[in-house]
Amino acid sequence: MELRQLRYFVRVVELGSMSRAALDLNLVQSALSQQITRLEGELATRLLHRTPRGVAPTEAGAAFFREAQLTLRHAEQAVRAAQQARLSGTVTVGLAPTTSALLGLPLMQAMRARYPDVRLHMVEGMSGHLSAMLHARELDLAVLFDSRLHQAQLAGRTQRWQIQPLLEEDLFLMRGAAAPRLAAEVAITELREEPLILPTGPHGLRSTLDTAFASAGIAPHVVLEVDSLAMVMAAVDAGLGSTLQPWAALGRYPDAATRFQCARLTGAPARRVNLLCSLPDEELSPAALAARVVLLDCARGLVTEGRWIGTSLLAQAPAGVPAP
Repeated sequence: MELRQLRYFVRVVELGSMSRAALDLNLVQSALSQQITRLEGELATRLLHRTPRGVAPTEAGAAFFREAQLTLRHAEQAVRAAQQARLSGTVTVGLAPTTSALLGLPLMQAMRARYPDVRLHMVEGMSGHLSAMLHARELDLAVLFDSRLHQAQLAGRTQRWQIQPLLEEDLFLMRGAAAPRLAAEVAITELREEPLILPTGPHGLRSTLDTAFASAGIAPHVVLEVDSLAMVMAAVDAGLGSTLQPWAALGRYPDAATRFQCARLTGAPARRVNLLCSLPDEELSPAALAARVVLLDCARGLVTEGRWIGTSLLAQAPAGVPAP
């Protein structure tokens, strides 16, 4: 059971409506309903029942509502107590362009709210560049995608960094709106002749795609190699070729639905693994340890609330420092 679920339940009861509560909480209604259902499942009892005018608590729900309010008040008191001894310092975080489009702003907002005295230094770059910066101790944390790094981590061969599985993203074939129409899904074996615009070899997405193409026994038809997400998408928009990206690549395009076509890529291994990589705990400051937890919280929240499309959470990583 999470404090977030308690907040959701309390707000639904206060407003007497699932739809109004979802709007107030800035959630998709289905995501809010799912969280309430999970809460009822954990408690093994029905908390709400539908009425002609919305929802109302059951007898068990009314009792739980009072205790949930008390628990939330205690949590707020704990936050205030923690803020009296605020962390300070500078934390440097590296995110790839696709990741920063979804995670960057929520992370900055959460750090400002939780640790206002910590100065956050955000760096956006391709995964290969971020890996080199982390190796040079120029970053405290970074989200990386290198499939080889993931395999090494699974085999217990990475001692240089601390690596935590974060989430896994579906990949999509993306074309400009004027290109031949796409079906909802496309198999990787159908891309033998597809003119592709991809990043170069050192970057995490390319290593994932190279592994997928090798497994399928085909060589990709790469017409351009571009190490800039903005330029990749501009080239696709101009009809110079297609690209393979996670859904987050569309995060900075409000008109993405009419500007691009997308088809989910099928055929293993055709998903991108996101790894939260950091310096070893003994090299991280308390502020950096706290920022790592906040980043994990933000990513999980975006996925569970349905705001990061085409993603699924990997096994929960251990928290370094509890965040208020």
